[in-house]
Amino acid sequence: MAKNSRSGAVRKLKKGPSVGTGGHGRKALEGKGPTPKATERTYHKAHKNQQLAERSAAKRVDAGRPARPRTGPKGRATEELVTGRNSVVEALRAGIPAKALYVAVRVDMDERVRESLKLATERGIPLMEAHKPELDRLTEDAVHQGLVLQIPPYEYGDAVDKAQEVMAAWKKGHIANAPLIVALDGITDTRNLGAIIRSVSAFSGHAVVIPERRSAGVTAAAWKTSAGAAVRVPVVKAPNLNRAIGAFQDMGYFVLGLDGDGDVSLPNLSLATDPVCLVVGSEGKGLSRLVRENCDQIVSIPINSAMESLNASMAVGISLYEISKQRAPQA
Repeated sequence: MAKNSRSGAVRKLKKGPSVGTGGHGRKALEGKGPTPKATERTYHKAHKNQQLAERSAAKRVDAGRPARPRTGPKGRATEELVTGRNSVVEALRAGIPAKALYVAVRVDMDERVRESLKLATERGIPLMEAHKPELDRLTEDAVHQGLVLQIPPYEYGDAVDKAQEVMAAWKKGHIANAPLIVALDGITDTRNLGAIIRSVSAFSGHAVVIPERRSAGVTAAAWKTSAGAAVRVPVVKAPNLNRAIGAFQDMGYFVLGLDGDGDVSLPNLSLATDPVCLVVGSEGKGLSRLVRENCDQIVSIPINSAMESLNASMAVGISLYEISKQRAPQA
């Protein structure tokens, strides 16, 4: 029988890696690279939270409800956020206008949360459910306790236009009392502004004038202090208070400045029944020099010599009471 020609054959192998291996051994030693961020790992909780937040933000934009307060031309916030259960429920009780009430998902219910939801529902304020990370971003990590109220920007009218409107209404007999407006010179405390708005409403005033600059504005704190009076009394702005005062005088208003060492004492005020613009300065500095010079009369409130000055809102309240008393029909 013939021997198999292949039996006993030895195959010679070349040294080194064979062709086509591609250096698999070397690649195995390189590893898989740096660990991806938590937000880039699809199975991680951080990734899911990020996706949820992005979807919620997109929904808010589509619905016209921005997540963060908007800013004006100079970067100033024109919308406010009231945070915390006590603050939110008090703001809703005071009737502060609101665009939306944000409520945390699975929020711990208590009396404040229940009342806030009830008040918001009764007033037709949209309820927005959001996760805690989303509320943290919305409030820039403020303590919100699962409740955030979004306040729209206050719409200010023009001071001169409003004064003209009130004067015209009085001359036509549409309002019984002579025009009465209060102008603020350097009042920067929002609570003072709110208290003054409340006094103007209580004594049948027609408007509150604030300067464009260096003045408190109608914020959530002012709304709260006014106890809802800001709904009834318009707050209007004057780009330049001294020019506005001149315009009021041209219309027939008597401009009375409240300050110490005045020309007349409050009980002897003879101009109370005429159209009046009452100007009050800050508690510390009082009326500015130009405003004082442009007033028709400086009126002082007699007080105990041990007391240097009155709080601005208190001074306005006392003065408006005296004006109201003199305007009341005599029995």
